[in-house]
Amino acid sequence: MAAITKRPHRLSDGRDLIYYDDPDSALAPERAPDLREPAPRPAKATMRQDPLTGEWVSIAAARQNRVMLPPAELDPLAPATPGNPSEIPSVYDVAVFENKSPSFGPLLEDPDQPASLEDLTTVGLERTRTSVGRCEVVCFSPATTGSFGSLTPTRARTVIEAWADRTAALSALPNVRQVFPFENRGEAIGVTLHHPHGQIYAYPYITPRTSSLIRSLESYGPTLFADILERERASERVILAGEHWTAFVPFAARWPIEIHVLPHRHIPDLAATSDAERDELATLYLRVLRGVDALYESPTPYIAAWHQAPVGAHRDDIRLMLQLTSPRRGADKLKFLAGSESAMGAWIGDIPPEQAAAALREAVARADRDDPVGELPAGISGLVTMPAPDPASAPEGKIPA
Repeated sequence: MAAITKRPHRLSDGRDLIYYDDPDSALAPERAPDLREPAPRPAKATMRQDPLTGEWVSIAAARQNRVMLPPAELDPLAPATPGNPSEIPSVYDVAVFENKSPSFGPLLEDPDQPASLEDLTTVGLERTRTSVGRCEVVCFSPATTGSFGSLTPTRARTVIEAWADRTAALSALPNVRQVFPFENRGEAIGVTLHHPHGQIYAYPYITPRTSSLIRSLESYGPTLFADILERERASERVILAGEHWTAFVPFAARWPIEIHVLPHRHIPDLAATSDAERDELATLYLRVLRGVDALYESPTPYIAAWHQAPVGAHRDDIRLMLQLTSPRRGADKLKFLAGSESAMGAWIGDIPPEQAAAALREAVARADRDDPVGELPAGISGLVTMPAPDPASAPEGKIPA
């Protein structure tokens, strides 16, 4: 049986870089070193508390230096060439690396880090803490255009394996309290690179959205996710259902396009999924995404967000869930978050969820006919990790990557 291969490396400035090779990869095991001169890491980000809500805002000025929609020949996520010394020095299938301009980190520990969850929930004036944590970039492909939905089932399976592996690794880091893999797709969402990629944030706190979910669980009880899944699977809002996963439009959808994907058993995060669940997800998720793109003649912008249980809290009652949302409410119309939604958090839905689900079912059927995903080859046996290269073997003292 073929395995997905993990190859840890390091960039010249010390940031982690990890290659994940497809189970049928044609790549040689060696990777080119990062020969760039090490650049200084950005100043640490700082969190400030909003006393009106108790929420924390990370002030990360280094993000202002991000590249904005560069031409393909200067794509910073493409394999490096002599004319484009990119972030990834070698050809790859899937690559994950520490973000050069992180919203959290690069420090994992600091004298002014949050002391505890209680420290974070205490409300005061002009409270600050260091934004410890980690932000990573997940490159789905060396191609300069595309998205997760344009991947093959085999490549999608490799990305899912990388998500699961990084969820486990980031959850083990000091002061990380929640891990969030996501993909932003489309300029209407605010992406700055056309390259097919996503990100992973490792937060030093439990996010506001998850904190709201915890309050709902405390009010409803620990069977909330199981009961939601049972009701949704019996409704007309189901889009696709497999042996391990169901995709549906939620009963109280906020967005014109909103799809939730739930596993059929309780799983706190991607790291806890089985090989069989990862295999089915690779094809079911691709069918959902191609259906979303089949709704209209042009690609649909979206945010695909993997909601996972916090690290060390509510692991037995918060279930892994994908929530995909898009502001697209027509071929040439977007839903803007104006007064009620932005100012008051009071949402008004534009499309009845049942109507949206029917349109998505039809779109998935068209995509299955016109752009079929195909099947995942049998015999993928999970992840094999190779040892990191010896820095002493790098030319002229360079750190190999």
